Amino acid sequence: MLPTENRLRRREDFATAVRRGRRAGRPTLVVHLRSGATDPHAPGESAPPTRAGFVVSKAVGGAVVRNAVKRRLRHLMRDRVGLFPPGSLVVVRALPGSGDADHAQLARDLDTALERLLGGGTR
Repeated sequence: MLPTENRLRRREDFATAVRRGRRAGRPTLVVHLRSGATDPHAPGESAPPTRAGFVVSKAVGGAVVRNAVKRRLRHLMRDRVGLFPPGSLVVVRALPGSGDADHAQLARDLDTALERLLGGGTR
């Protein structure tokens, strides 16, 4: 499970990451990254933690499928949250194919998207 301090919860933060960040798409997901964004809600911290949020729409599947996809993505992101610069905002948007994908496929797509975003790869 992703620690509480690393969870993205506010609508404004999701919007900031999606509108002002970079993105990398894969067949099962799209990752939006806003690097080193300052957190206006943090009480004077010098290095706010990286926060991640997930968007899984009804196009992915029913409630059981959507929750399973969210659990898998949270588990995968828990191990990768240390790769980002402090204060980063990350939004992982699951695409309809993610409901049928297994854990390994989601991990490959997430790693490839993060590599493109963090390594500065071409779009």
